Parts: sequence; C-alpha cells; structure tokens
Amino acid sequence: MRWLTHLRHPEGFHGEGKRPPFFEGWYVKLVDAGERARYAVIPGLFTSDDPDQAHAFVQVLDGTTGTATYHRYPVDAFDAAPDAFDVRVGPNRFNDRGIDLAIDDDQRIVRGTVRFGPLAPWPVTLRSPGIMGPYAYVPWMECNHGVVSLDHALAGNLTIDGTEVGFDGGRGYLEKDWGAAFPAGYVWMQSNHFGQVGTSFVGSIAIVPWRGSAFPGIILGLRYRERLLRFATYTGARTTALRIDDEHVDWTVTGGAYDLRIRAHRTDGGLLHGPTRETMGSRVGETMRSTIELELRDRRHGRTVAGVGRHAGLEVHGDLAALLALQV
Repeated sequence: MRWLTHLRHPEGFHGEGKRPPFFEGWYVKLVDAGERARYAVIPGLFTSDDPDQAHAFVQVLDGTTGTATYHRYPVDAFDAAPDAFDVRVGPNRFNDRGIDLAIDDDQRIVRGTVRFGPLAPWPVTLRSPGIMGPYAYVPWMECNHGVVSLDHALAGNLTIDGTEVGFDGGRGYLEKDWGAAFPAGYVWMQSNHFGQVGTSFVGSIAIVPWRGSAFPGIILGLRYRERLLRFATYTGARTTALRIDDEHVDWTVTGGAYDLRIRAHRTDGGLLHGPTRETMGSRVGETMRSTIELELRDRRHGRTVAGVGRHAGLEVHGDLAALLALQV
C-alpha cells in the first residue's frame, strides 16, 4: 500500500497521485574537507492548479558567496522512487550513493560527481516513522519533513563555472520537505561540523495549522557519540524561551532530563525559491555561514556539554511575530 511505503521510507517520493498544490524537495549539503567550499543542491518538483506553474527544478546555493540559481525543467524530466532516495531531474541524478550533476544554462554550469559514505538516517520505526514521529500518520499536515542523513563522508569533484571543487574528505548532510506549502513562519537550523566528527544537530520550530487553529511545532535532533537525542512536540519537549532579533536566534528547549540552549548567529546568505500554494516564487533567505552554539545540560547528573557548529544552515522566515506569539 502506498501510505505504508511512504511511512517506512520518508526519504522516498511522496507525490504520486497527490492533488496540487504539492511540492517535494531534497536538500543536499556539501562541505569540502578544507571547509572553504560549501554548497546546497536541491532537486524537487512543484505542482499547481495552474498547469503553467508545474515544473521540476534543481537549485544550487553557493554558501560562501550567497549566490543562488534556480534551474527549471519540465515535469516529465522528473522521476523518483517511492521507497528510496533516488531522484532524477533531467540529466541530474541523486541517490543514497551520491549525486551526478550536468547543469548547463545561462545562469551556471555545474558538472561532476560526488559520492557519499554510509548515511546516518533518522531512525524509522512503526511508532515513530522518522523525524515527524506520530505526526507522519496525519494526512493533512501542511508541510512534512524527513532527515535522510545526519552526517556522512564525501568524495569526488564538481566543476562549477570552470572551477574545480574537490570534496574528498568532506562532510555531507541530507534532508527533505514535502506537502502543500512551507509554514507561514518558521526557524530552521542545521550543522554537522562540530569538534567531534559525527556530531550533528538539526532543529526547527514552525507554525503548524491544526483544526482551525495553530501550534508551535518543534523537532530537534542532536546526534552525539552515536546517540540521537530527540526533542519534539510529540516527545513532550517544549520551548521555554525563544528570542529572535537581527543578529541571533536564542532558543531554549526542555525535554525529559535535558535542557538544550541554542544560540544561532544570523549572517547574510542567498535567496532560495520556496513553495506557496500557488507558486515556487516565495523568496527564502538561507545562510550557510552561521554558527550554532549548543549547551546541553543533563539535570540527572548535573553534567553540561557544550559545542559550536560551523558552516551552519539557518533560515528565519515568514510571520515571526505570529510564531513568537504562539509561545506566550
């Protein structure tokens, strides 16, 4: 059954048979070993009630310069597996083994292959099928999220506008979103460049429409020493403080025996295309030059662990006043 395949494989394509509006996109993050080059490559599909708006795409964000390009393809140039991360957009291929890019238009030329080491996916169980937890069973969620790999090794090269960029020894991250539209207001952040290789953090807080009302949905994961600590609305975690200004996002979450304090530093970035219910025309600012300071306190043992994530992705978007009002 299709719904069971989707539950068991959040990394796969969920759009088969879906009525518009619908979008699905995979976020492929690449950082080289010297930590000088950082890119996000985002393949996806958008459908709309207006047939002229429906298309496939590949976005490329240079996280160092902030330059972002949007490469549009016809819908029939898109193909994806429902039970695996295996996506084709025109001549570009993305799967759990790596990516092969052949982008060539008046915006940018990107060619080459980057291979992935073993992926570290967010665990999928019957009770909690991925990062969405039991909310994965709710069919009317506006936006769904999946983490394909919290951290993995990279190898290979891309030639970008005539310059070769090597990724041997680099680190990668993979996630995805699908649904009708991005949330009306949200904060998202991610880094897998901490002092200890293998440590990874991803977190988001968003306005979640729910039966005519809304609530502030949170999902956070901290992978540390091969253990994944989860803080989410469905685990009973809650936000105890949230402050957003032009320079920082300060966020404190408590869940179980832990308190997690987060300070993300806002920096300039690029403008990506994001989905509304009508178009892919929403402009979403994303930086890959943020840092995320984490402080994890274990109340049971009185221990505190701190770290700083480099080359962090950060999006602070939409109706932030409404998001903050939900915390009151």
